[in-house]
Amino acid sequence: MTRVRRGYIARRRRTKIRLFASTFIGAHSRLTRTTTQQKMRALVSSYRDRGRQKRDFRRLWITRINAVTRENKVFYSYSRLMHNLYKRQLLLNRKILAQIAISNKNCLYMISNKIIK
Repeated sequence: MTRVRRGYIARRRRTKIRLFASTFIGAHSRLTRTTTQQKMRALVSSYRDRGRQKRDFRRLWITRINAVTRENKVFYSYSRLMHNLYKRQLLLNRKILAQIAISNKNCLYMISNKIIK
């Protein structure tokens, strides 16, 4: 049987994985087997945390809106504010409301007064 000279395909695959894992620490960036394991783990984490990031930001926005509504002599909580917004058909999402709450508290106070009346 003749000798088969392997091509560069396996080496190309490994270098691609090494480039992906070049910022990892220690053996995670040097050894091929651990590099592939770490790459899989990193991709799983990034996929999972993209969904988690959306949840975390929504929680943050809700917390900010709730803090400002309770602080600003508005006599109701976040849930009542959102309920009244929907009832009045004021289409402001939580991200925008949180930005208004941080940058201009008086504006949020004016919005809540408009809702009440």
